[in-house]
Amino acid sequence: MPARAARALVLAAVFTCAACGLVYELALVALGSYLVGNSVTQASIVLSVMVFAMGIGSLLAKPLQSRPVASFAVIEGALALVGGLSVMGLYAAFAWVHVYQPVLIVVAFAIGALIGAEIPLLMTLLQRIRRQDAGSAVADLFAADYVGALLGGLAFPFLLLPTFGHIKGALLVGVINAVAGIAVVLWLFRDRLRRWTRVSLWAGMAIVLAVLSGTYALADRFEITARQALYNDPIAVAERTPYQEIVITRNVALTGATDLRLFLNGDLQFSSVDEYRYHESLVHPALAGARGRVLILGGGDGLALREVLRYRASAR
Repeated sequence: MPARAARALVLAAVFTCAACGLVYELALVALGSYLVGNSVTQASIVLSVMVFAMGIGSLLAKPLQSRPVASFAVIEGALALVGGLSVMGLYAAFAWVHVYQPVLIVVAFAIGALIGAEIPLLMTLLQRIRRQDAGSAVADLFAADYVGALLGGLAFPFLLLPTFGHIKGALLVGVINAVAGIAVVLWLFRDRLRRWTRVSLWAGMAIVLAVLSGTYALADRFEITARQALYNDPIAVAERTPYQEIVITRNVALTGATDLRLFLNGDLQFSSVDEYRYHESLVHPALAGARGRVLILGGGDGLALREVLRYRASAR
């Protein structure tokens, strides 16, 4: 293959891997916001740990530059597995082990270190295709990296999350990461690898894809089970909108009384057993005297509206 075409394929792999890396980052931030809340804290932890780990990963990649092809393939396989399974693993840790922040730091560090190890190895691969001035090579590499990050940053909220969901979106990106990071490089540099090394790396990629694909098939069942573990009562409705996660639980006591509870992003909003105390005291003092038109701001659960409608003359 001509050197120009080979370089273009490597830069395309850089572009795709950068997009995948940013998706992993955003997925961790979004998951923390859903489960724990305080999105500013979650974003700060993920970003700071990952950027720090990227520097560590770049340093650790120095000894690997003597075997850049095999090392890069192994790193991309590990990144595809860790990144693809990260959301599911953190969800499981939160739901069943009740430990989140320490696990988040470990996962963010692992992903960051693997991403950081990519750049030195990719630079070595580009230079093995064709010797180039260091400044020009760095410019090409980082241009592809940053533009790919833009694609990943836009794809996560507008395509992956609404179409595939949190867990399946991360798994799908892991599959793309494995193919782009392993297959392209192994095919381009196949003549520079021993036969058993090629076979081992291709087999490793097949295992990674099998694990991610099998997990994808079980993702819906896992999410239902993990979500139920977060709530004491059976879940009646669970929906995720572009703004929040909505869960309604329903419990029927031995007396026959039904307790419906609304949770937004895991926080209890009301229980049908005692919500009247809040909504009656909110509405009736304001409407007890002279009244005109009524404007309700917020109140999406409709319970304040229910109390207002008791005053038929005021309801317009």
